[in-house]
Amino acid sequence: MQYRILKILSFCVCMLPHKALLYIGKVLGILYFRCIAKERNRAIKQMRASLDNSESEAAELVKKSFINMGQSFLEILYTPRLNKANINDFVAPEGLEKVKNALAEGHGVVLLTGHVGNWEWLAASLAFNGMPTTTIVKPQPNSQHTRILNEYREMVGVEVFARGTSELLAAARALKKGKILGFLADQDAGPGGAFIKFLGRTASTPLGPAVFAHKFSSPVIPMFIVRRNDGKHRLIVGNVMRYKDSGNIDDDLLTFTREMTAFVEKVIRENPTQWLWFQKRWNTKPNEQKIKHHVSGRR
Repeated sequence: MQYRILKILSFCVCMLPHKALLYIGKVLGILYFRCIAKERNRAIKQMRASLDNSESEAAELVKKSFINMGQSFLEILYTPRLNKANINDFVAPEGLEKVKNALAEGHGVVLLTGHVGNWEWLAASLAFNGMPTTTIVKPQPNSQHTRILNEYREMVGVEVFARGTSELLAAARALKKGKILGFLADQDAGPGGAFIKFLGRTASTPLGPAVFAHKFSSPVIPMFIVRRNDGKHRLIVGNVMRYKDSGNIDDDLLTFTREMTAFVEKVIRENPTQWLWFQKRWNTKPNEQKIKHHVSGRR
């Protein structure tokens, strides 16, 4: 039933001009900020702990992040309107040449990104600009939401590997075939993650990008999407990052993960209204760490 409701809503959204969609999304974001106290208060608390700003300053920034979230939600439902001919009207393609050059090396590309801006349209921009794009996705708590998200990802040409299946083997094959493998690297990684500083506090951080870069000699491209003042989007594309092998795999993975995490943190600090501050990024505590594979908590 929820899937059908979302599809009907998507059909209605697709009938609107983008500017109208942004206005409605702004209203939705403000309503969510005012009505959902649990997420609002968590976001303000976590922002203050990370950015050391006042409660009023944090509340204003969080409100803007909720507005961006509301607009991005409607844009995801607007995805059927995207195509090769119009994608660059919505997402400026500057910086994509770095990704193309990295792909030309023939080892695939590990794409480092996070829950910044409309990350679903980041993947759409890559795919519609002719770059083979894949991603490992975490199923949503609601299977109906997962269904429509994956349907729209595949609609724009993004290959999806769902966690809990044979996603690691599929991801490995994707890199071997010279494709892009995207990682949302700003999520809590649970007891098996690397416990390092993120926005000033120790957080369990995914080692996946470092592990795949090491195993397949793949270059890493940090890439994020943020909303411009006109409501459309621009890309933030960093320079190629590479795994450095000193012979100590634990230390090397940890060092590279720190380096990549520093870039993610920089993007968030420079664009605080674009990140999902209410996500449970610091949920797993350091005393819950379990060493798995090459995870190291040393230093």
